[in-house]
Amino acid sequence: MSKKKAEEWAKHWTESMARTAKAEIEPETDPELPAAKFTNCIGQNGESADDGRFTLRYSVRAKLPKEQHAEAIRAIRDTLKQKGFEIQGYRSNPSKDPANLVDARHPKDQQSISAEDLNEELIVLIVSTPCLLPPGTEQKHL
Repeated sequence: MSKKKAEEWAKHWTESMARTAKAEIEPETDPELPAAKFTNCIGQNGESADDGRFTLRYSVRAKLPKEQHAEAIRAIRDTLKQKGFEIQGYRSNPSKDPANLVDARHPKDQQSISAEDLNEELIVLIVSTPCLLPPGTEQKHL
C-alpha cells in the first residue's frame, strides 16, 4: 500500500470513529503535530528496512463534551467488535486518567485502533498500521 493510500485509509477510519462517537474532528493547527506520522519498519533485532516499508500512526483530536465521552468510547468499542476487531483494553472509570479508553487490533489485517479522553472537551482517535510495503517495491530480507 502506498503512503497516500495508507493515509487516506487511516483518515477514513478516524472519520468513521468520530461519526460513531458523534464528535467533530478538530482541524490540524499545530504543524509539529501532524495527523499522519510515517516511520521506517524496524525488525526484531532493531534493524531498519531500506526497501520503502513503513508504518503509519494517524492521530486526530475530536471535540466532544466530557459528559459524552463514556458513551462515545463505548459506542466505538461496540462498533469495532462488530467489525471483527479484538478488544485489547477498555476502561470507563472516572477515577483513572484517561477515564475512558478502548484499544483494539484486527486479527487478520493487524491494524490497531485506539480512542480515549484527552481533556474536558476532546477525545483522541488513533489508527496504527502494521509494516506496509509500497506497490511495485521488492521486499528485502532483514
